[in-house]
Amino acid sequence: MGNDLGFILMDDTANTAQVIIRPPLAWGLAAIAGIALNWLVPLPFLPVDLPAGWLGAIVFVFALALAAWAIVIITTAGSNVPTNLPTTTIAETGPYRFTRNPIYLGMLLGLIGLAIAFDNLWLLMMLVPFALLIRYGVVAREEAYLERKFGDVYRGYRSRVRRWL
Repeated sequence: MGNDLGFILMDDTANTAQVIIRPPLAWGLAAIAGIALNWLVPLPFLPVDLPAGWLGAIVFVFALALAAWAIVIITTAGSNVPTNLPTTTIAETGPYRFTRNPIYLGMLLGLIGLAIAFDNLWLLMMLVPFALLIRYGVVAREEAYLERKFGDVYRGYRSRVRRWL
């Protein structure tokens, strides 16, 4: 919905969540910032004798598997994954039985895995702005959108399944 000044106003009837940033872009920016900061000022945080590469790789692969599983479930249910497309159904199976946001949880775990693998405290610190951006700029808008669109169906799902874990 526009106005005479050319601004785009948030429309309560819009058929998307109108998030402030696409989550993969936010994740990529957090990862790049953490890697760049570590290049400028290295901040290792793990014991030297810890097999950080392997441990971090395991966490990262688990995170990737969680996100991939969630994407398969939501697309199989017939809905869209990208936040700029309408949600057509509420997925309640697979990882959506345990968390309403398994893809974002996978993204958070992915950053943790990278931080461990590269022994990079900056990447771990990037969790804070990334998590806040996702929580308030994406999830809050998605929740309001889903409640407007699906009403009691979404409210029932929300009452049964936690936002994160």
